[in-house]
Amino acid sequence: MRVAVIGTGYVGLVTGACLAHLGHHVICVDNNPAKIEGLQRGRLPIYEPGLEDLVREGSASGLLQFTTDLRTGIQNSQVVFIAVGTPALPSGDPDLRYVEAVAREIGQQLDEQYRVIVNKSTVPIGSGDWVRMIILDGAAETAKQRLSSPEEGKVEVLSERDPDGELGGVVTQGLRPASASSESCWMPQFDVVSNPEFLREGSAIHDTFNPDRIVVGSESPRAIQIMRELYEPILSRQKGLSGDPVPWVVTDLASAEMIKYAANAFLATKISFINEIANICERTGADVTQVADGIGLDKRIGRAFLNAGLGWGGSCFPKDVAALIQTAADYGYEARLLRATVEVNQQQRQRLVEKLQQALKVLKGKTIGLLGLTFKPNTDDMRDAPSLSLIEHLHKLGAKVKAYDPIVSGSGIREGLAHVVVETDVLRLAQDCDALVLVTEWQEFQSLDYSHLAGLMRRPLLIDARNCLDRQALRQAGMTVLGIGW
Repeated sequence: MRVAVIGTGYVGLVTGACLAHLGHHVICVDNNPAKIEGLQRGRLPIYEPGLEDLVREGSASGLLQFTTDLRTGIQNSQVVFIAVGTPALPSGDPDLRYVEAVAREIGQQLDEQYRVIVNKSTVPIGSGDWVRMIILDGAAETAKQRLSSPEEGKVEVLSERDPDGELGGVVTQGLRPASASSESCWMPQFDVVSNPEFLREGSAIHDTFNPDRIVVGSESPRAIQIMRELYEPILSRQKGLSGDPVPWVVTDLASAEMIKYAANAFLATKISFINEIANICERTGADVTQVADGIGLDKRIGRAFLNAGLGWGGSCFPKDVAALIQTAADYGYEARLLRATVEVNQQQRQRLVEKLQQALKVLKGKTIGLLGLTFKPNTDDMRDAPSLSLIEHLHKLGAKVKAYDPIVSGSGIREGLAHVVVETDVLRLAQDCDALVLVTEWQEFQSLDYSHLAGLMRRPLLIDARNCLDRQALRQAGMTVLGIGW
């Protein structure tokens, strides 16, 4: 199948590379010439385990191509994925400028061929009909240009309103040469589909090929069938994939859009819940890790995402929860539980600073070393990382902050790190520190020689802010150990 993926950010690049691996012909489009040139040369703009190999494989086979020419992508595709960013605005609303610009240009490039336009970007509920409207506006703009171009001949713009109101009153428009018969008139033939992604950074390749479910929102049997054919290798475990068949979930557009937001909001709430329990555990003498194990055995609850620590960050949870809160407000509902979820998450980072203050008293003049900077392991993503909040808080309190991260330290990434010394190895990090804080649970940190690190520190204090290290082993190594919720 011929596919275009517009946007080569995290979701777009992973989607394009994985679809090419399944045997589809994929053209990835981006308006950043430097990024496209880098991808054509095999240089990736992001770090994701296994992605470089997939891009190299797809490029070598000719199934994966990169271009800045959107027209080429559209006109050589049956399925067009919109996978551009939707960052949060100060209000909490997602910024849809990039989605709007792409949708309009798609409309300008449509021809007689039927296409499925897929919203892969996370967009507010109701955006499917809005994207359809923007695409039709783009098609109408092209019609006007043809009208004013003598060499193209006169063109008549046809309009009709959906009689059943299923498009929310959207006016659909088509084009017809003025001299043609009614049989020769045409309208842009497309359907808009919602196909939310549920990728976890650090395991996105695995999640693409082994999803918990594939959700497609559409009321068009034709579009649903094409999407089914696109994902058939995953659904029926072809191309060397093993395991049980993957659930195929078909919904209406709005429900598919809500599924994405609701899933991330629930997971964020689950993390904030266990952090709330952790804070109570610290005051009552209970151990949150044991509590999480105990309640996680309840099949109605489950153990996943019940890990107390510094809370959630990254590119998805913060903006998706904020967008859902704002959507509720737009429709006259106050999402109190979600607001509390955000508040608990924000406070959790401050509680780590308070823990340092309790152990070291005055932080001014102290040196704090951070083990990890990214918001989670196996990624280079620093968006809304808890480490950034810690750095800012500690800097304001007069502490010197150092950090080491397996990816960031060697990558040259320094955005948001003006107030931290980024060290190139763990030994340099530990030198003369008054405390180490494990911020990101990289596997590398499990096997460090903590006895050696303790000897390099001014005082051997370690705060395991992810509850992922062996407490007893750390104490035997000479460390004073503090955690979250115990």
